[in-house]
Amino acid sequence: MMAPQVASESDVLDRVTVRLVAEDEVGRFNYHLQEDHYLESSRLAGQSLRYVAEVDGQWVALLTFSAPALHLKARERWIGWSPRQRARRLGLVVNNSRFLVLPERHRYPNLASKVLGLGLRRLSADWQEHWGHPVLVVESFVDESLYRGTCYRACGFEAVGPTAGFGRASRDFYQEHGRPKQLYLRELRGRARQRLSQARLPEELALYESEVTGPCPFQAPALESLLESLGALPDSRRGHGLQHRQRFVLACAAVSTLMGACGYRAFENTCKKLTQRQLRALGCKPNEDDGHYYPPSDSTFQRVLSKVNAVALASIVGQWLAQQGIGALRQLAVDGKVLRGSGRHDGKPLQLLSAVTHHLRLTLDQIAIEEKSNEIPALKPLLRKLNLPPGVLITADAMHCQQEGARFITQELGGDYLFGLKGNQSGILEKARHLLAQQGFPPSGKLGEGTRTS
Repeated sequence: MMAPQVASESDVLDRVTVRLVAEDEVGRFNYHLQEDHYLESSRLAGQSLRYVAEVDGQWVALLTFSAPALHLKARERWIGWSPRQRARRLGLVVNNSRFLVLPERHRYPNLASKVLGLGLRRLSADWQEHWGHPVLVVESFVDESLYRGTCYRACGFEAVGPTAGFGRASRDFYQEHGRPKQLYLRELRGRARQRLSQARLPEELALYESEVTGPCPFQAPALESLLESLGALPDSRRGHGLQHRQRFVLACAAVSTLMGACGYRAFENTCKKLTQRQLRALGCKPNEDDGHYYPPSDSTFQRVLSKVNAVALASIVGQWLAQQGIGALRQLAVDGKVLRGSGRHDGKPLQLLSAVTHHLRLTLDQIAIEEKSNEIPALKPLLRKLNLPPGVLITADAMHCQQEGARFITQELGGDYLFGLKGNQSGILEKARHLLAQQGFPPSGKLGEGTRTS
């Protein structure tokens, strides 16, 4: 491919444009990738887009974006994902799978970063138009034995660590290829990492969250201890021939919830992903015909859960979860809610204050808010019930931005807090403004409108 006949690099950079490849150009596009790209392949995984950069109609660079890698420890750590969040939100990440500059790089050293920047600028909108959802983060792999990743750094990518040196050979099999690559990541919109790691996505993004569950985060010994804890609940069922014991059904429901399932049918489908060893650890009895272990059906979940004491079940699961070394209790959200259809004698519905884990969105415990009261007095008794580890972070809305609640969390629990702060608390607001300015971190927005402080 001949380089465009222009006077200088600045001319090229001023006149370069990036567009999507037309259908009748795909053959030519793939030919260049197979002949000129070091991977010698034009195959793209999953949903994908192809871009070409031109100067006066002459091709100067090729870009492709396609489905992201399924599992990347460095990416999950960078975003702050739990396994469940990764499974549900992976579609909001895209992989820059190919990047080829056609002219000799030394002639136009800044061409690569210019083309990449132009492509990234339009990527999310194009993805929304072609595939029906936006993308928030772009990943790319750079073989640093061949390239230095300069153009990625120039476009705001961050090098987060090398891969393990394995390539996917089939659906569940990976082969070692011995050439680890550097993983680069970049946000396509502000606070993308924060949004992707939130317990709940913003409303405009929640529409695109996949209704799938993540992998089971617990090993067999932990599941066995859960089964033992659930044995304390009385079983109201009677009669011979029960295929599944109550504690097995409850353990399956608890684990399915932690994996992201919501509803009886989702419980059944999620438990089908569990291994034979995991089902055995959860208390499943072997089938008399073939000796295999089978999960409960959706109707079994419905019958058992409709008769169990929900408060006692939540308490047992919460206490068990606190004993697991998965960091689930490092961040808790305290939030009030109204229980619909629960009118008291005065006609007002029952209000509850709940403690919910950020990453797993599991309700650890909840208490009723007394009549003619509010959430504030209920904070301390709720947190006392949980036996929280030191260093826990408690988040709550502006109602709980009170001295006594903050003192209780820091002095008695040994934790930290992150409270909302509204403009109607003028004294605290002014102090927050003063302290933030002293620390050199002035707020990016208007303090007092949804601002959080601690």
